[in-house]
Amino acid sequence: MAKVKSKKKIKRRKATFSFDSSDAKEVVLMGDFNNWDPKKHLMKKDGNGVWNKAVILSPGSYEYKFLVDGQWKEDSQNDQTCLNCFGTYNNILNLTVP
Repeated sequence: MAKVKSKKKIKRRKATFSFDSSDAKEVVLMGDFNNWDPKKHLMKKDGNGVWNKAVILSPGSYEYKFLVDGQWKEDSQNDQTCLNCFGTYNNILNLTVP
């Protein structure tokens, strides 16, 4: 008789990203979780000039950066970084299993 493997469902978590820039016209969250696609995660500005975006991600380690009016910007609120292939830095988000 064959054994049935139980599949444990991976708990995905909400991660909220913020970028503070009252004078920016457009901010896009880009990372390896969205294949660095500039159309996937457009951020929205609140009344205080802070851009926000919440995404649902599986546990793991992710590299990301902000594209602000066509210019790459690091997340000043996150000091975890790694060198990328362009000689600049990406931020790292580590999501653990709850």
